Amino acid sequence: METALYGPIKRFLEAAGYGVKGEVAGADIVGLSAAEPPVVVICELKLSFNLELILQAVDRAAAADEVWIAARISARGRGREADRRYRDLCRRLGIGMLGVSDRGAVDVIVSPAAPAPRRNLRKRSRLVEEHRRRRGDPAQGGSTRTPIMTAYRQQALACAAALQDAPLRPRDLKTVAPRAANILRDNVYGWFERIDRGVYGLTATGAEALKRWAQPAGGTG
Repeated sequence: METALYGPIKRFLEAAGYGVKGEVAGADIVGLSAAEPPVVVICELKLSFNLELILQAVDRAAAADEVWIAARISARGRGREADRRYRDLCRRLGIGMLGVSDRGAVDVIVSPAAPAPRRNLRKRSRLVEEHRRRRGDPAQGGSTRTPIMTAYRQQALACAAALQDAPLRPRDLKTVAPRAANILRDNVYGWFERIDRGVYGLTATGAEALKRWAQPAGGTG
């Protein structure tokens, strides 16, 4: 029961200097500091970390100076407390996370004052580059069962289309695929074969790919 978490969290907050009471105006735990006006701390309890717990904390945030969520730590270490995305969400919302062990020990997983995660400039750059390199909008959002039509795949298809009639050199393909040399050399999809030094042709797999992804074979822009 969630009430089993009350004692450990009450002791934790009392040790931090708060007067603690349970089930106050709908909140699982409310702590008040001795100052006037008091600092108001609210903690919501669940047996495990989940989205509902975060939603409850968000709802309480308007009435509190500090909001925590608390739950039991998964015995196998596979709970939401181990999910970086869940912790990062709490950081961005300014919600603290407390984990309670089977023995009643309380650990601070995320502090309410923890800074929000920094932007990953490398990931951001990759997103921008991929968006700009794609021709049109070839992939529907939410697709999971079919290969994504990335900018790389688009250029590979452009190379394959150009090689349908006869083998060519990478430099002959630069107008339709700026990365033609790397694409032909790496041959990620198995669509190309080396006919002679610096000369590439289309494999049967490549011909099938052109039938599967019928599209304009111009440059990627």
